[in-house]
Amino acid sequence: MDSTSAEAGHRPAVDRLHCLADVERAADAVLPAAVRDFVAGGSGAEVTLDANRAALDRVFVVPRVLRDVSRCTTEATLLGRPARLPLAVAPVAYQRLVHPEGELAAARAAKAAGVPFTASTLSSVPVERLTAVGGAVWFQLYWLREPGRSLDLVRRAEDAGAEAVVLTVDVPWMGRRLRDVRNRFALPDHVRAAHLAAGPSAAHRPPSGAASALAAHTGAAFSPALTWSSVAALRERTRLPLVLKGVLAAEDAVRAAECGVDAVVVSNHGGRQLDGAVPSVDALPDVVAALAGRCEVLLDSGVRSGTDVLRALALGASGVLVGRPPLWGLAVGGEDGVRRVLELLTDEFRDALGLAGCADVAAARELRAVRREW
Repeated sequence: MDSTSAEAGHRPAVDRLHCLADVERAADAVLPAAVRDFVAGGSGAEVTLDANRAALDRVFVVPRVLRDVSRCTTEATLLGRPARLPLAVAPVAYQRLVHPEGELAAARAAKAAGVPFTASTLSSVPVERLTAVGGAVWFQLYWLREPGRSLDLVRRAEDAGAEAVVLTVDVPWMGRRLRDVRNRFALPDHVRAAHLAAGPSAAHRPPSGAASALAAHTGAAFSPALTWSSVAALRERTRLPLVLKGVLAAEDAVRAAECGVDAVVVSNHGGRQLDGAVPSVDALPDVVAALAGRCEVLLDSGVRSGTDVLRALALGASGVLVGRPPLWGLAVGGEDGVRRVLELLTDEFRDALGLAGCADVAAARELRAVRREW
């Protein structure tokens, strides 16, 4: 088996996958072990990685009854634009690791589902090819050691037709991901960060120390000096909606609104940065309360079902980002696999809406949610 994917004959039919857990198991069966660990793993002892899921499972929604849900719609507005679901595909690096078409196939599936696709700075397909698909594309930005290069990437994304800039603010450097360290994980030659250097980088060389090759590469490329003044400079530079991804403290969310951002993403990077950071869904209510409607609030980290989307809305979010599940779908079936993931989320969310007595997303945001401590 090569490092990108399993042979097509070993892939299950995507229409036989009935929930995201099915998709995850199917992806585990076809991915090489080191790639599987890169996708699945978190930082440190993976406490926060596991806690994200446990925290979502502690959230219970109080459904309403005797409401007309005969015309139940999942349509939403994200960053001022319509979407068929209150959901965007999160930025995930190096998607050609799991399928030859990588981000291109995922962007086509997102367009078909009517949801935004977020292209990573570390995308293995350039943003111009992704926007050419014709769907809504957001561009995720890592702040680079040369700020001018960061602003050049924003200009490039604008010129390509991206509809938003998503600045990741929780990665001064990559968290210590022990699965990658133990696997001495490095990128194969054919997978490269399309928006950075054209040739091979440190990410392609087996590591010599106690960090993965990817950690060495991003440590050299990313700036640990990203501050609020950088956010202000970016806000002044771009005409696009600006989103800060990686906010957990309510105080930081308020500061973001004061800087003129259009949305914050309450996120602990899927448990891949600070191990021991609060689960994203536990941080969400305080952020929502502190912002009091001054900007949109999205939830990221651990979303695995349409019920999770409903939970996020009931806690005050405008929508969610999903990262690993579309990547599982990509590994299993390319564009069809990602379409299946988004189809499952749509069907599950519509089902959850109706069973909760909600005809639309606005009604879901009026639901009451309670937490149960087991």
